[in-house]
Amino acid sequence: MGGVMETLLAQWPLIVTLIGAGIFAGLIAGLFGIGGGVVIVPALYAAFGALGVDDAVRMKVAVATSLATIIATSIRSSLAHYKRGAVDVALLRSWVPWIMAGAMVGALAASAAPGRALTAGFGVFLLLIAVQMGLGQPNWRLRDTLPGAPFGPMIAALIGMFSAMAGIGGGVIGVITMTLCGKPIHRAVGTAAGFGAAIGLPASLGFIFAGWGQQGLPFLSLGYVNLVGFVFIASLTVLMAPVGVALAHALPVKQLRRLMAVLLFVAGILMLRDVLSGAG
Repeated sequence: MGGVMETLLAQWPLIVTLIGAGIFAGLIAGLFGIGGGVVIVPALYAAFGALGVDDAVRMKVAVATSLATIIATSIRSSLAHYKRGAVDVALLRSWVPWIMAGAMVGALAASAAPGRALTAGFGVFLLLIAVQMGLGQPNWRLRDTLPGAPFGPMIAALIGMFSAMAGIGGGVIGVITMTLCGKPIHRAVGTAAGFGAAIGLPASLGFIFAGWGQQGLPFLSLGYVNLVGFVFIASLTVLMAPVGVALAHALPVKQLRRLMAVLLFVAGILMLRDVLSGAG
């Protein structure tokens, strides 16, 4: 027991980073219906890099651990939105099986991908989301309703697949998809909050299976899922998600989205810089 505690104390930079990431991720999960992955993945990536975790597995551990924490965040955030009548339960029921199937495929694909490719892909993803959040308008529409079969299930499966590969809860892609198809922003945010558990559970299992026995994993990892990161971030995001939900209904979301866009843009640039410099 003493040896475990000494090892944890030696990793205090990781723990401090996890505390900050957990608090911030919980807030934005409630504010924007985002599972927190857009904050958690870059934070874990940086923390594991500072601790000297092997670049070959660093991004995969960050993505896998993020997905595991999103399960708890998603459930907590979704229940808070449900109490406010902002969740489309029928849509969740019809899309969840397809989202879960896509998430498993995405997790296995990400596990097999080179670490640098995964890092570069996530960096580009952050830049695209930053542009959308900073410049996009909530009244933009492609159509007035979400498509039915077969396109609806296909969209759900793609949301699950790409979200699992990026280590996010599907809120980012889900909110954009639903608002472009006529869903009011608050209902889109509330419904997308429920995507996280459907993505995180199968994807986490896939990463545990794929990472079992891998060399260079950080202390206390189950496959690619780091248990230290999971405990700290999951507990804090669950506590902070309801606060974010309350703020979402009380603060000017437009200004908040622009601030978030700047943060995501900077994080994306830093991750791409690491790839170009040979890390990740």
